[in-house]
Amino acid sequence: MTIAFHKYQGTGNDFVIIDNRTGEYSGITDKQVKTLCHRRFGIGADGLMLLQQKEGFDFEMVYYNSDGHPSSMCGNGGRCLVKFAYHLGMHQYTYNFLAVDGPHEAEIEMNGIVRLKMKDVNYVESHNSHAVLNTGSPHYVKFVNDVEAADVVHDGRAIRNSSRYHEQGINVNFVEGTGEDSIFVRTYERGVEDETLSCGTGVTAAALVSAHNDRGFNRVEVKTPGGPLSVEYNKVSETHFNNIWLCGPAELVYKGAISVNGH
Repeated sequence: MTIAFHKYQGTGNDFVIIDNRTGEYSGITDKQVKTLCHRRFGIGADGLMLLQQKEGFDFEMVYYNSDGHPSSMCGNGGRCLVKFAYHLGMHQYTYNFLAVDGPHEAEIEMNGIVRLKMKDVNYVESHNSHAVLNTGSPHYVKFVNDVEAADVVHDGRAIRNSSRYHEQGINVNFVEGTGEDSIFVRTYERGVEDETLSCGTGVTAAALVSAHNDRGFNRVEVKTPGGPLSVEYNKVSETHFNNIWLCGPAELVYKGAISVNGH
């Protein structure tokens, strides 16, 4: 089977994207996804997405991790898929699409920045050394003094595979405060099982627990190894956040076609 694809990246978080509005690729297998995402035997990506028709929405986002398995929400992936929709000819002010965690709204600014509205967060589990919350995907947020020196792969893998999180997995974010309204985030992602250059839902989780305003509007500037993002949100309480927007670039890398085995 020959698959036409586009490759996009959002602050170094890269994705294979396939236009599946005809339903031609709905039978794609976990093995095929894993092959396409392999950095030596395939295209190479942190994940793969299908853009599909969905009644009542502009499109549907179907996301797979690079291990081939369907996954929870991917914030940078969602932003890249919106830019892909624009490049397909969907030129509009607001985009409404369905993802695995429910409906999402998005906008593309004049400078190309994609703003993606994330799900509300109504629960944060706070501990002395870390916080756990779900921003469309589950995240463990750990503050450190020097994030550049953190052993993200070793320590992140240990937390992800600990007895509490082993079965379902969890993404692990190491966060350093760099100013009143700025942070530096590095993330170990489940499903990729490695550090990625950026993680949209992880950046969102880290920004929420880094609020500089006790209540009301917050905007947190986030540095990642792959580039800058920002998160805007309203803090209702220590455990409740709404009107959350993940903002940043999303760019086409290249497009092509690739042959994969039919199973």
